[in-house]
Amino acid sequence: MSKIIPIGPYHPLQEEPELFKLYCEGEIVKDIKWETGYNHRGIEKLSQSRTFDQVFFLVERICGICSTSHPFAFANCMEEIAGIEVPDRAKYIRTIIAELERIHSHLLWVGLAGHFLGYNTVFMWAWKYREPVLDLFEMITGNRNSYAMFKIGGVRRDIENNKITRIKETLDLVKKKTDLLAGAVMDDPVIHARTKGVGILTKEDIVNYGAVGPVARASGVAIDVRHDDPYAAYPLVNWKVITAQSGDVFAKAEVRLLEMYESISIIDQCLARLKKEKEGETEIVVKEVPEGIGTGHAEAPRGEVFHFVKTDGSNYPVRHKIRAPSYVNIATFRKSCVGQTISDATLSLAAVDPCYCCTERMAYAFDVETGKKIYNGNELLALSQSKTEAIIKRIKTEL
Repeated sequence: MSKIIPIGPYHPLQEEPELFKLYCEGEIVKDIKWETGYNHRGIEKLSQSRTFDQVFFLVERICGICSTSHPFAFANCMEEIAGIEVPDRAKYIRTIIAELERIHSHLLWVGLAGHFLGYNTVFMWAWKYREPVLDLFEMITGNRNSYAMFKIGGVRRDIENNKITRIKETLDLVKKKTDLLAGAVMDDPVIHARTKGVGILTKEDIVNYGAVGPVARASGVAIDVRHDDPYAAYPLVNWKVITAQSGDVFAKAEVRLLEMYESISIIDQCLARLKKEKEGETEIVVKEVPEGIGTGHAEAPRGEVFHFVKTDGSNYPVRHKIRAPSYVNIATFRKSCVGQTISDATLSLAAVDPCYCCTERMAYAFDVETGKKIYNGNELLALSQSKTEAIIKRIKTEL
């Protein structure tokens, strides 16, 4: 007889609400269903009432960990519509911020992975070594999160040459600590036993589900927006796409650890270019955005972030559509989880580094038993508004 074991919507494994129902026979997961909609914030609709410059600050808050990835994709999108090319110095600065974010995101994930495995020492190490990276953000941008660096045509702040030495010294420290973490993960037989052969996704699974980022690259699928559709300074520096072949939890950890070395190398090269130039333009002034349609994407720490914007010549988006990497990566949980033990299923979920607040959106409500549509988005909005009006009338009557 099967039993249902819920993970969520509020669970220590998850930093945000989402409900996963595991259908199990004994300790083995036989099927999985999940429910979304706990965290919808209406970012796309809010964007339509913000100026293009204000939208940068809005989309930064889609995800706290990837808070530069969405502005990056949005900037690429708007610059396609405006038909402009940003100055090289701005490209280098954008790339530095994005790669620092990749390092801090991967360190955060490695720490949480250690915690899920019961290796709290790894958790404390990784988060301790992440702190100097956040200190760099504070020095460069004034913020440890939501850095407010991007704008149409370039960046809001320069990186002065007197800060380059400090950045390089911190990166040297991070590289040494990454050696320590990588050694702990690669050499520990217990970590190998808990992660190898667990939550496997094949190349075929990646293609079928459209998975992106480290989840795809851990299965030998070498997709990376920075390489496949180069932007910013990525075509101006040397680096390589990191892949693994086994597609299990261990491979996903391996890819993220090795990607940090590539990020450090990319930042070092960008800093060298900035130091060589000494000074230069950091933006092109854009006074108006023409009518048009644009698409922009960027490689976030979790994978491809995609933005679509339609403009009408005004100062506001007519339509703004956003797709974050977790939107496709979370679906792979069904493939990697079924057939696993319950204890391994939680690791399989954590291995994709899911972000639910990035993912949530709502089109309509439906009956889970019959599949029949109950309300669409406009009808749900009208229902909410009518309830508010009824409450107002009741309160007035009571007064």
